[in-house]
Amino acid sequence: MKKVTLGAFEELVLLTTGVLQDNAYGVTIKLELEDKLKKNISLGALYSALQRLEEKGWVTSRIGGITEKQGGRRKQYFDITKEGVFALNEVKNMRNEFFDRLPKAKIGWLKS
Repeated sequence: MKKVTLGAFEELVLLTTGVLQDNAYGVTIKLELEDKLKKNISLGALYSALQRLEEKGWVTSRIGGITEKQGGRRKQYFDITKEGVFALNEVKNMRNEFFDRLPKAKIGWLKS
């Protein structure tokens, strides 16, 4: 099986795409990440991450219909794939294994 390599920002983008489901497009993903991270995210960095995730087969994209609200432009929506969910599970399991190995005294630090 191929090793899952997922950067921290890519992981957050992939998670956010999955959480937003049918409403996952550039601006909604950006706003959700900015709300959780409490910092500005550039659309360029976001779209670069989405492109990498799509190349890995972890998200797919589709173009929505034209709306007046968009000024006649179409939105590009993103959907997490089964492979993307698998990748997130792999990363989560790896993280949990490391957390489980932390000495109990240090785990107390995490709770404060």
